Amino acid sequence: MNRHILFSFRRCPYAMRARLAISYTSELTGQTLELREVVLKNKPQAMIDVSAKATVPVLVLNDGQVIDESLDIMLWALHQSAQHTWLKNVDEQLALINQCDNEFKPWLDKYKYADRHPSHSQAYYCEQAVVFLAQLEQRLAANDNLFEETPCLADAAIFPFVRQFAHVDKAWFEQAPYPYLQKWLAVWIDSPLFKGIMNKYVPWEPNQAAVLFPETI
Repeated sequence: MNRHILFSFRRCPYAMRARLAISYTSELTGQTLELREVVLKNKPQAMIDVSAKATVPVLVLNDGQVIDESLDIMLWALHQSAQHTWLKNVDEQLALINQCDNEFKPWLDKYKYADRHPSHSQAYYCEQAVVFLAQLEQRLAANDNLFEETPCLADAAIFPFVRQFAHVDKAWFEQAPYPYLQKWLAVWIDSPLFKGIMNKYVPWEPNQAAVLFPETI
């Protein structure tokens, strides 16, 4: 079978959210694809050849089409099934995701790698990043997830970056005044969906046997 191929890296939040959508949709459709785990310091030429940006995730469809933006991969995955419920109020969801990617993520990077950005202290970068987290806290005070009681695209797209933020200083995050966000994060981390996308894989090499993803549906 000529399968779709996903170049991924286990710890990359962009790749995580792509895998979350693909795995979620696979539960509805029963379809799998081939996963190729990438070592970022030694990116496979096969990935570079199909995507000039040469960063994960990259999805190569079995008709040769290439999708190399994580959000586009999520939307592609969701459009494989009419049974999903993740795209309600999609324009509002996309606006929040855009804010995450373009406002929160740059501050998150500076917070995580403050030693590379000596213009300000790590505490300063944290203060800038939590402006977005405070917005999420307000939303989660009203619902278990960002737009309603059940998860949606925005939850899966934003969760990996909140997780990354929380891991920079777990002690600080656990005592921060965001109880609803902390609960939401914990539920996602403990979910079968997230655990199922975080299996460890050996780095892909040409001619090796295909690794199917997700492993179980």
